[in-house]
Amino acid sequence: MMNHSLKSQFKINQGTVIEGKWHHNRYTIVKELGYGANGIVYLAQCRNQQVALKMSDNGMSITSEVNVLKSFAKVQGDCLGPSLLDVDDWIYKQGQISFYVMEYIQGPDLLSFIQQKGPSWIEVVILQLLNNLHRLHQNGWVFGDLKPDNLIVTGPPPRIRCIDVGGTTIQGRAIKEFTEFFDRGYWGLGTRKADPGYDLFAVAMILINIAYPKRFNKTSGDLKQLIFMVRQKKELQKYEGVILNALQGKYHSAEEMRNSLLQLNQARPQSKATNRAPNSNQNQARTNRIVVSRQTHLKKKKRGGFLETFFIFLIISLLYIFYIYGQLV
Repeated sequence: MMNHSLKSQFKINQGTVIEGKWHHNRYTIVKELGYGANGIVYLAQCRNQQVALKMSDNGMSITSEVNVLKSFAKVQGDCLGPSLLDVDDWIYKQGQISFYVMEYIQGPDLLSFIQQKGPSWIEVVILQLLNNLHRLHQNGWVFGDLKPDNLIVTGPPPRIRCIDVGGTTIQGRAIKEFTEFFDRGYWGLGTRKADPGYDLFAVAMILINIAYPKRFNKTSGDLKQLIFMVRQKKELQKYEGVILNALQGKYHSAEEMRNSLLQLNQARPQSKATNRAPNSNQNQARTNRIVVSRQTHLKKKKRGGFLETFFIFLIISLLYIFYIYGQLV
């Protein structure tokens, strides 16, 4: 496993060229992107293209992650994770180390994206994530270490991508890597066996994490604490049913959870349609008032025309009388 001493041993400076033993591709190190239990990831340059290069002293880990990326490539639809570009070994002064090269996915992580774009984007990215997970699960894998840090939103148009596949596990086996806050075993709500429900629990915790960006400590460490935290946030209340079902393992697939989330959206237009009904009545009333006003106007116009004719007749009559009177005199 990668440890701090190994990290310091492989503190590769900017500008260092990594040349593959077998394929002879050359990668110029730009900077370190991150490190974990199974290796260090660097941003590198190769033929005017930026790539992510991961090296590890754990050959089995490298092989496993490469197999995951190859499996991702076979999944129909949008690519779930980074594309695999190269696998090789690097010979250096102290020996030899394995590495693989993958697509460098650029963009903000999930929490940063929501903070930038606003909460209206939550459902969009979570629906995309569930769709990706459904395809992953159909291919026999569980992502495992699912958390906002491992989810990048690229675009435009915005599209969620999974990175750091080190925790991805074949279904039925023990989860290889996890982060406590998103782990159902940590909250006493299930095992660490790789099944679709493990990832769906993590999706529910991601929704909670969006409302609590700094997360929170475990106190009672059970479902009651999580329910309490959900009900403290107004933005989570509309998702409460979906979150609780996922926390309790009631969904059998990511598609089922996705459909539940879609039903929340379908319920809102109905309420809007109900709200439109009073507007229709108001429009009808407005139309009736216009008709009545028009009829009143016509009556007034007709009455005015009669009076105008009467006065003209009266004036003509008076002028005729004056004329006759003048002739007699």
